[in-house]
Amino acid sequence: MSQTFEAQHRVPEHMAGLRLDQAAADLFADFSRERLKAWIKEGALTLDGRPAKPRDKVYGGEAVALTATVEDDARFEPEDIPLDVVYEDDQVMVINKPPGLVVHPAAGNPDGTLLNGLLHHCPELAAVPRAGIVHRLDKDTSGLMVVAKTLAAQTALVEQLQARTVSREYDAVSVGVMTSGGKVDAAIGRHPKDRKRQAVTASGKPAVTHYRVVERFRAHTHVRCKLETGRTHQIRVHLAHLRYPLIGDPVYGGRLKLPAGAGETLKEVLREFPRQALHARKLAFVHPASGETLTFRAPLPDDMLMLLDFLREDRETRR
Repeated sequence: MSQTFEAQHRVPEHMAGLRLDQAAADLFADFSRERLKAWIKEGALTLDGRPAKPRDKVYGGEAVALTATVEDDARFEPEDIPLDVVYEDDQVMVINKPPGLVVHPAAGNPDGTLLNGLLHHCPELAAVPRAGIVHRLDKDTSGLMVVAKTLAAQTALVEQLQARTVSREYDAVSVGVMTSGGKVDAAIGRHPKDRKRQAVTASGKPAVTHYRVVERFRAHTHVRCKLETGRTHQIRVHLAHLRYPLIGDPVYGGRLKLPAGAGETLKEVLREFPRQALHARKLAFVHPASGETLTFRAPLPDDMLMLLDFLREDRETRR
């Protein structure tokens, strides 16, 4: 089975100077760069209505159009993985992802992922790239994700993400006491020395995170973050850049810091917290078919509720 995929985007100004295949990989994020290069060579992906070459430069403002036949992706097996489906219709699904669940198969995680579970729950997703996954959460980040059930819905949602009209808010618990909220406007790209990490770097892609304080503790802060962009590890990188890394973050958290005079129970909770304390609490987007704005909220998971309870108890008993 196959479907025709049609979409068009304008090259944003910040991509000026990139090769066409590099820009296309960002604009059409549902497809691999190799597949996009092949479509460029076949003439299925055009630049301002004309055939082009993968190495051609873009300067910003050009129209990049793709019309291609997409075959069912049979590489991944359906698996009966329990899913917390918050909402579902014939166009979209909203999932509340638990911590510990990988979103997409990759090296080291060939199965047991959200994608495998989606294919079992909804077999027709085999006809949609990445089983309809539009955006990702890190393995150990919990919370809301939207999944497209058709190519048209996926295209519309990707366009909303690129236009920054999808609203995404997160709860986080960071190390250190913030005095106030603010905005981080700092480009994010690959770490220059560790390819598995991201970093604030001048050569990265634009990234903006807004944050505000929800509750302060003796040595930690409950923060609410709103994404303006959606870069890999964005909140984790930006808060670490501010020197308020997330509790439990194994990559960006640095050395464990325990509050002075903390009880043994809190010390154990902080030492043993199993993941970065980050939860996608709110998601809002325009429904691809009805045009209605849909808003969803997911309550804090038990592990983060417990963490906040212990921090609150420590604050009250140490006054």
